[in-house]
Amino acid sequence: MLIGIVGKPSCGKSTFFKAQTLANVEIANYPFTTIKPNHGTGYAMVDCADKEFNVKCNPRFGYCIDSKRFVPVELLDVAGLVPGAHEGKGMGNQFLDDLNQADALIHIIDVAGSTNEKGESVPPLSYDPANDIKFLQHELDMWYLRLIEKGWERFARTVNQEKPELNKAVAKQLSSLRVNEKLIDRIIQKLVLDADIMKWDRNALLRIATELRKETKPMLIACNKIDVKGADANFERLRQEFSEHMLVPCSAEAELALREAAKHELIKYVPGDDKFQILNEEKLNEKQKNALNFIKTEVLEKYGSTGVQKVLDIAVFELLKYIAIFPGGVNKLADQHGNVIPDCFLMPQNTTALDFAFRLHTDIGNHFIKAIDVRTKKPVGKDYLLKNRDVIEIVTSK
Repeated sequence: MLIGIVGKPSCGKSTFFKAQTLANVEIANYPFTTIKPNHGTGYAMVDCADKEFNVKCNPRFGYCIDSKRFVPVELLDVAGLVPGAHEGKGMGNQFLDDLNQADALIHIIDVAGSTNEKGESVPPLSYDPANDIKFLQHELDMWYLRLIEKGWERFARTVNQEKPELNKAVAKQLSSLRVNEKLIDRIIQKLVLDADIMKWDRNALLRIATELRKETKPMLIACNKIDVKGADANFERLRQEFSEHMLVPCSAEAELALREAAKHELIKYVPGDDKFQILNEEKLNEKQKNALNFIKTEVLEKYGSTGVQKVLDIAVFELLKYIAIFPGGVNKLADQHGNVIPDCFLMPQNTTALDFAFRLHTDIGNHFIKAIDVRTKKPVGKDYLLKNRDVIEIVTSK
């Protein structure tokens, strides 16, 4: 799974990325601080199964704090996109192409309206962040259209002459966009496209581009800088105007401050929590104390969290609809090295027990006999649909 972090320059993308990954990335309040894409690991949070079994887990990947399991998710932070990106402005074509591999997008916007469309600083609330939501959708649609139109005329003539199955032919032509025949067939039906592909004009291709963007790049909007005075009113307005989208208020700067403080053992903080605990007040200077107090009163108490962890959790579990599965044994929850519940896998919805067996190892899938729900100790078949937080043992023939 790869989630792309997108938005215009200086909206807080790199701060969000660093808060999630604690990667060493450059952060500055001017356009195009980020040029090359930043790859890093974020962590989606799920309630760990260890508490229910009265054990303490030992994750091989990610980590666990107070029975909150943080499971690795690959993140990609691309450079800021500006209007006209699909035409190459601001190196937009390159950055859009970098996003092609992403399964979903987190669109970071400056909900305080303190940066204009180019990412330049302006007085807070002087710019309408609704423009940024519309602009990014338009840029992505036009980017998809550009990729569709490449070689389209020759392709359409071939289809018109050879008369192959339309959905198969179109899916093959657009394979670089990670589409399949079922998706193309669904879009053809939804848009009521003519059976004669030669009648698909540019407007029809744009409509196809929009549908493909929605289907292959589901998007969550992270409303950053919510702690700026007046930003909350902007957020409420946007939530009503874009009711079909998932919008989450957040403060990447507050989250980064808390994670850095926790890293240096100044506070105890679990990402996603609504509070933190100061561990050593003597080590904090006055500026740090004031900053922590501001985060406590203006972010955590108002919104229940900084929103950064919530953004990634919603992207994984609601937008992409993944589920978390723990491998385990009815009689033994530890692996051969003594690590208790060492793994947690993020799997697509409608994953079966057999799918999960193959995810663990090809040999396990090939020699699958049955699975066992470790909580209930009941066997389940290969077609059993797994649920979020299932603890599953796979029984094989060898």
